[in-house]
Amino acid sequence: MAKLNFGGVEENVVTREEFPLAKAQDVLKNEIVAVIGYGVQGPGQALNQRENGINVIVGQRKNSKSWDKAVRDGFIPGVSLFEIEEALQKGTIICYLLSDAAQIKLWPTVEKYLSPGKALYFSHGFGITFNHQTGIVPPKDVDVFLVAPKGSGTSLRRMFLQGRGLNSSYAIFQDATGRAFERVVSLGIAIGSGYLFETNFKKEVYSDLTGERGTLMGAIQGIFAAQYEVLRSKGHTPSEAFNETVEELTQSLMPLVAENGMDWMYANCSTTAQRGALDWWKRFRDVTLPVFNELYDSVAAGKESQRSIDSNSQPDYREKLEEELQELRESEMWQAGKTVRDLRPENQPKTVATPATPTASSTKEMFRKQTLKNAPAE
Repeated sequence: MAKLNFGGVEENVVTREEFPLAKAQDVLKNEIVAVIGYGVQGPGQALNQRENGINVIVGQRKNSKSWDKAVRDGFIPGVSLFEIEEALQKGTIICYLLSDAAQIKLWPTVEKYLSPGKALYFSHGFGITFNHQTGIVPPKDVDVFLVAPKGSGTSLRRMFLQGRGLNSSYAIFQDATGRAFERVVSLGIAIGSGYLFETNFKKEVYSDLTGERGTLMGAIQGIFAAQYEVLRSKGHTPSEAFNETVEELTQSLMPLVAENGMDWMYANCSTTAQRGALDWWKRFRDVTLPVFNELYDSVAAGKESQRSIDSNSQPDYREKLEEELQELRESEMWQAGKTVRDLRPENQPKTVATPATPTASSTKEMFRKQTLKNAPAE
């Protein structure tokens, strides 16, 4: 394990150089990795493991949309795709990748198949950290750990296919076999992590819930909506408001931040933009800091987890969720965004230019010009 300096603080990090795929394959060669759930994280993690040579099977409810998707992705019923209980029985490592609400519901079934020496793998610290709310308390004779990719399963898969890697955190909650570290790190490498940084279950879920509600999703949408509303109220068109609020950020500036950091992005913008950004960023920090403190405290108190459990376990949850998403989708800002995305050059119909057939007169004129060009100077 390497110790790397992050802004003056040393942290434990596992890289592909010190823990290559071949080592992960060797550690997992006698394991059957059962991926339970084929929704958000399941497809990316299962497909990446399979293509990295890991013996992976999928457990999913038969004849569901997710079952059909797994079949389309090449998992074979009765060979590498099973009903959930059969997959739980066969697996030596259980990758528990259902939604948090679904994990609570299925837990009594999962617990029955956690025989001594098996491992229970999460990609989120929710179920264990808030076990007083979820009821998920693993037996003491199994390994319990997590690998949490810092992005969606779609991003994990996309970056894997591009030969890249999505950074992930890892944590060990319970080491019953003495092999928890090599098992969890091997799985982290096998699912396509770029590198793995150490955390624990509580810190993972606290940071994750704060991030999702904050800069990753909740806060960014709120900031987008506020700026867009101001520009529209001052007479700017929907296309101008959207381009200045969202498109320039996502298509031009954020790639620069990803490449070399915020300071580098500032340095590659106009001096007018630099001056304004440097003058205003601390004001935005000071205004939002109390909100982020309130958010973190709500996460730590278990309020956010309880709201998530209560809401997502309702029988009409998906219908209500669709109503909220529809409101977002049909807002003027994101309808304008749809038109803007359609106008991007990469989204235009591809046309093949047909070379013009030279006419007799054009050929004659071309020959005349070439003759004059090559004539000796007097």
